[in-house]
Amino acid sequence: MASNQVRTRPVGKSGIQASVVGLGTWAIGGWMWGGTDERQSIAAIQASIDEGISLIDTAPAYGMGLSETIVGRAIKGRRDKVVLATKCGLVWHTTKGNYFFEQDGKPVHRHLGADSIAYELEQSLRRLGTDHIDHYITHWQDATTPIAESMEALIRLKEQGKIRSIGASNVSPGDLKAYVESGAIDAIQEEYSMVARDIEGTLLPVAMENGVSVLSYSSLALGLLSGKVGPERVFAEDDQRHGNPRFSQDNRRKVAQLANAVLPLAEAHKVSMAQLVIAWTVQQPGITFSLCGARDPAQARENAAAARLTLSDEEVAHIGESVARNLVDLDR
Repeated sequence: MASNQVRTRPVGKSGIQASVVGLGTWAIGGWMWGGTDERQSIAAIQASIDEGISLIDTAPAYGMGLSETIVGRAIKGRRDKVVLATKCGLVWHTTKGNYFFEQDGKPVHRHLGADSIAYELEQSLRRLGTDHIDHYITHWQDATTPIAESMEALIRLKEQGKIRSIGASNVSPGDLKAYVESGAIDAIQEEYSMVARDIEGTLLPVAMENGVSVLSYSSLALGLLSGKVGPERVFAEDDQRHGNPRFSQDNRRKVAQLANAVLPLAEAHKVSMAQLVIAWTVQQPGITFSLCGARDPAQARENAAAARLTLSDEEVAHIGESVARNLVDLDR
């Protein structure tokens, strides 16, 4: 059933309400996505806002600040309509922490020391053109810094009014326990989709028990589940999907079989495969939000429509059965 209203849910215990579907801006940063078109990216962000999508998620590491800069330009004059999420912990201003990867000839480290978090936040505020972040997330975990130390710094920033809620991403069960023990974690952001459901037995039970929201990223599995990536699609060499086992022709054929199985349901609701997948995702137990990328206004509007779609319990079960039947033994 579709309505005219985009559904919203709370971000943990922060008091913040955000759209159940959020705009993820990793692709807008260009890196690992074959570049970016700034004009189209700004149009996509503004179309999302116009359609009622309030949650916009970005990070410094998405294009070494480029995604944040583009988001900042897009939300100028519309800041009050946005629940703005960004991250810290992947740094290139220092070599402290653990080396992670290299981007644009610069080594990037995982580091969540207190001084580094404070520095990163100021850089993000500048790029985004705002005086506060609604949801501030530790991007990847840093084994060299105790979580208690990182949380102390984040709580201090919250007390200063520079951030409104605290999140963590890419956590282990042990990490999540430590964050919960701090008493101040509002949400975690983790990969979750029809083809990546590991957290159902690890993180989701802990999150639900402790009132921690869950933002799922890669809900469309980097586009694999969008219904638009056929077996013959060829990816550019600088596109992360090039050579990715998940995008094998065999996997894409299995996704095509799933699409055929749920097509009658999509037709009944007059929605696309992608919209059906997104709606199913946010109706899974423990999944609060679904972050979906969009690189042009048409994609943004399509994603936003999924936030207005509510599936019946029977429809959710039917899709789940189709997933179990068709997406078995996918290459990972």
